[in-house]
This record gives sequence, structure tokens and C-alpha cells, in this order.
Amino acid sequence: MKRLFFGAALAATIGWSSATIGAFCGFYVAKADTKLFNRASQVVLVRDGDRTVMTMASDFQGDMKEFAVVIPVPTFLTREQIHVGDKALVDHLDAYSAPRLVEYFDDDPCDRRRYDMAMPMAAPAAARDAASRAKSLGVTIEAQYTVGEYDILILSAQESSGLETWLRQNGYRIPSGASPVIASYLKQNMRFFVARVNLTEQAKLGYAYLRPLQVAYESPKFMLPIRLGMANASGPQDLFVYALTRNGRIETTNYRTVKLPSEMDLPVYLKDPGEFSTFYKAMFTRQVERQDRSAVFTEYAWDMRWCDPCAADPLSADELRRLGVFWSGDTRGGAASAFLTRLHVRYDSAHFPEDLVFQETSDRSNFQARYVLRHPWTGAGSCPAAAEYSRTLVDRHTREAEQLAALTGWNLAEIRKKMGSDVAAGPEPAWWTRLWK
Repeated sequence: MKRLFFGAALAATIGWSSATIGAFCGFYVAKADTKLFNRASQVVLVRDGDRTVMTMASDFQGDMKEFAVVIPVPTFLTREQIHVGDKALVDHLDAYSAPRLVEYFDDDPCDRRRYDMAMPMAAPAAARDAASRAKSLGVTIEAQYTVGEYDILILSAQESSGLETWLRQNGYRIPSGASPVIASYLKQNMRFFVARVNLTEQAKLGYAYLRPLQVAYESPKFMLPIRLGMANASGPQDLFVYALTRNGRIETTNYRTVKLPSEMDLPVYLKDPGEFSTFYKAMFTRQVERQDRSAVFTEYAWDMRWCDPCAADPLSADELRRLGVFWSGDTRGGAASAFLTRLHVRYDSAHFPEDLVFQETSDRSNFQARYVLRHPWTGAGSCPAAAEYSRTLVDRHTREAEQLAALTGWNLAEIRKKMGSDVAAGPEPAWWTRLWK
């Protein structure tokens, strides 16, 4: 039997996927009135023991000229622990793990042979003065580096008010609501990683976009700070976490981690341009609401050495090493032993008052958000099996329509209308049947 995969990377088709998303786990700051806006982010976490490599890829809306970002980090970082990564690696990881639409074609019921088709469906003096001014505010510039197109400072502070004053004196705009969050991080003895674009270096390098920042550190804390990222958000944000671990999937310990509905048979018209992305956004939004906006969703969990079906090729050992999979060792040219968990969370301050805290589990069960289209056989067979097949199609199409309505909350009559003659007309379910779904 042949299978057809298409829309291989949902990232290319849905609005808040990697190609267009743009938030961070810290907060954006900008001089004067520069308008920066963030909605979502992609973070790759490589974790084994207390060792973490974090890659932060972001898109943002605003003038890059005055861009800067502040991110709390659990420990001091030396120059060698900071790197500028390759966005293409994050894009590849996104494509590999993206929710997918799978297409099957029914066999001729009069022919017992089966066909299987498949198609695969982002100056020393001045420095001393700056350090002296910072010290007077209780802020210590522990280190400063230029890494790629970024100028980076590692700051520690005694009081949040001193840090905020220092940031403002240096031209950064602090989002309202950030003060108590900054204070809480200081109580945890965390440092602040401040990165801004060095336009001269960026021009030399020739990049027209911001490349991901990577940091490597050791800390027992396996967490992702998201609270500062909410300080300058105009609404809920979408965050995608790609965790690469040695043993099994990860989950959050302070919020529920749930799997998205998967393996659903849905109407074939979702193959039409734009339909699948519209479906996925509606379906995800509905699942968020059903979980009281307080859950983290697993979209993919799989051993990186293989996939079935593959929405994109698995990452090579070299690509994984560049993302920070430090245990890949000598597997150059082959696949590294890494287990990928893709988490998707839509968060705001009302429903996610704490940072995300993770744990690695021993669970290596495979999971993917996968949705199935089944094309009916359209031949002219007249055998008894063909007659029985035709009768089952009506029920199947009815179930497909009802499942789509249940997943998205869309009007069933409208779905049936779009399906055309594929589904028998029927009454709209009683209003109470959708109350608690």
C-alpha cells in the first residue's frame, strides 16, 4: 500500500511556527521609543546530568538597530561558554518534529493487493568608568564579550532597583511588570545575560537576520525562564521547546504535560492549500482552552536515529553536535543517540506564574502529532465487497466530520458542506453534546 505524506513541516504553513515566531525567554529591551514586539520563541535544550546547552532562536518585530535582550542564567558564563549558532539547524529540527498530515488511498475492495504510497507532507578607561558606575548601583559587570554579531555582558546585582537603574542609565527600556520578576531571579542568585546587536560586526559578517545565541553551563537547575519574556508581551505567546536528551522524553514538573490528540482520521479537504494550517491552529487553541490554558503540550517524542513517517530527515550527528549534543562523540557521519521531545506551550502571566521546570524521564515511547486523510477508492468494481465498502464510506465520512468538529469546535454543518458529496447530510448534534468535549 502506498502512503503519501505532504505538508512535511507544519512550520512552513502555520503562522506561529518557526518561520514567523519571535519571542524569547528573557525580555527585549530597547533604547528610547523603539518598538519591539515578541510573540513566540524556539529554544533547543540539550541536557544530560547537570550539563545544559541552550540555543535560543528568535524573530522579532522592531528595529534591529537598538535591539537588546536580557536573559536570566543560573551561573556565570565565560566567553567560551557562549556561541552564535546556525538558524538552519533549528529549522531542520523544527521540520523533523513538526506535526504532520498523512495521506492514504483506499485499495480496490475487489482486489486484495495493497498499495503503499508515501510523500512527506526558524576603551579601557571607558570600561573602568562603566564598571565604576555599575558598582555604585550594586551591579557588577562580571564579564563582557563580543561573540559574532552580539555584544554580551554578564551582570550580577545586589538589588533589582540597582539593576533596573543601570539598565535605564544605559539606554534600555524596562517593560512594566519586570521589577518583581527581576527581584525573584536575584534572590535565586542568578546572573543576567545581556546581549545586543553590534551593527558593525553584523555588517562585516553579512547577516541580515539574528542568528541564535547558544550558551553552555552546568547547573542542577533544569529550567527555562519565561517570566521576563512576558513582561513586554502584548498577549499570550507561543513557545516551542526542542529537548535533546540521552535517555528519554522530558516533561514539566510544575505544569501538566499532555499529549496532543493524534492519529485522527479527518476530511480529505484538509489537503487543500491553507486548510491544514487553519485546522492546526484551531485545534491547538481548542486544546489550550480545554486544559484551562495551563498545560504544556507534547507534539513529538522520538529517538533521533529514525522516524516513521519522516516529515524531514533526522539530523546528522554533526548537526546534533553543533546544537550541543556533547555526548555524540565519535558518531560522525552517523546518527547520534539522542531522544527528541518537542513541547509547545501557549503562556501568559495569569496561567504560567512560574518558570518552566523540567525533568528527564526514562520513557522512550514514540509519539507524534499526526493526522490522517483517507482517500476513498473510486473504481467501478461490482463485487459484493465493493457494495459493502460503499456502505462503510458513509459512516467513515460522518466520523471524520464529527472528529474535525470535536477537535476544532467548528460548525458541523459547515464541515459537511465543505466535504460535499463525501458525507451524508445529517442533523446538527444537540447543543449539550459539545458542552464538555
